[in-house]
Amino acid sequence: MIDKLEMFLAVAKEGHFGRAAQSLGVTQPTLSAGIKQLEEQLGVLLIFRGSRYGGLTPEGQAALVWARRIVGDTRQLRDEMRAVRHGLSGRLRIAVVPTALTWAARLAARYGAKHPNVGFTILSRSSVEILQMIEDLEVDAGISYLDNEPLGKVSSVPLYDERYTLVTPEGHPLAAGRAVAWSALEGQRLCLLSPDMQNRRIINRRLAEAGVNPTATVESNSTVVLVSQVLAGGWLTILPQDIAWFLAQGKPLSLVPLEGGGPGHAVGLIAPWREPHTPVLEALLTEARRMVR
Repeated sequence: MIDKLEMFLAVAKEGHFGRAAQSLGVTQPTLSAGIKQLEEQLGVLLIFRGSRYGGLTPEGQAALVWARRIVGDTRQLRDEMRAVRHGLSGRLRIAVVPTALTWAARLAARYGAKHPNVGFTILSRSSVEILQMIEDLEVDAGISYLDNEPLGKVSSVPLYDERYTLVTPEGHPLAAGRAVAWSALEGQRLCLLSPDMQNRRIINRRLAEAGVNPTATVESNSTVVLVSQVLAGGWLTILPQDIAWFLAQGKPLSLVPLEGGGPGHAVGLIAPWREPHTPVLEALLTEARRMVR
């Protein structure tokens, strides 16, 4: 039953039988047979299908909620039994907004020093993708904004408040002051994160409030690309202080704090709300609290 529920979750996520089979490492006939057997066991049709995937039936939508819960509980049981026998081990999957990747690295390093048998997969994703990946059981936790968009029912640990820095080439006129007002960016060539990123929506709002047209001649979902663009000459970018400092080290760049615009936005570790958490995930939440203290 658990294997069949995993198949059902994969099809619901991918919206395609072939891709779902590939993600599970099984053949498409094996996947189709598993879904059919699950439907026979439950006595309902879960998926509309003819020559291709046609979406979930109403019964399938209801079963999806139960499937996520059952599969999540099963994974938790396995983790707890493994922890009893061997201590904390396995792999934590974390999705992180691009501007918080340095914090993810520090958290993984601190955790790994105490629990060396636990590995990490760290993925850079948008805040919307992170919430969906947590709901779909694709990741165990995320690092994202806590106060800018609805999170739903999650456990959270605040890590820091995001403050913004202007990144300029050395010698740029705006690099001369100790701080720069947001309004001073009117008419400047900006390269910013792409609009699907929550950081970009925050930056757009700050610029608009300062009377600046929030446009960018270069957009990317990578902070590395943005800093590389500034190095190429002629562009400025806006990044949170921590990631800006990390990316600018050893480069001919200047970092100038942006003043005004109100308080920063809280960023933190989020995980599916569950009592209790798996031992591996509970240890991650505990380490995040210690890191902040």
